[in-house]
Amino acid sequence: MEHIGALHAVVTADEYDREPTAAELDAIERELPLIAAEVEELDVRICLLDRPVSELDARRLRRARHRVLAARRDLANRTASAGMAGGAA
Repeated sequence: MEHIGALHAVVTADEYDREPTAAELDAIERELPLIAAEVEELDVRICLLDRPVSELDARRLRRARHRVLAARRDLANRTASAGMAGGAA
């Protein structure tokens, strides 16, 4: 009798080896404005690591932070309204 234990791992796909589902891709697309705003804020913070912060730099950082907060608010409002629309009867 042959041992087939090693072949079992090849046949069974690992959870991390699969492609994202349509629902996961939709969730990423909904969160994309927030992700872009967070990347922009991170870029501003990285630029300010090695120099003193001027008034213009502080303004750039505040604007980037406000964009992140606005994107989070918009995402939360969309999520809440989608949940209420589906559950309201």
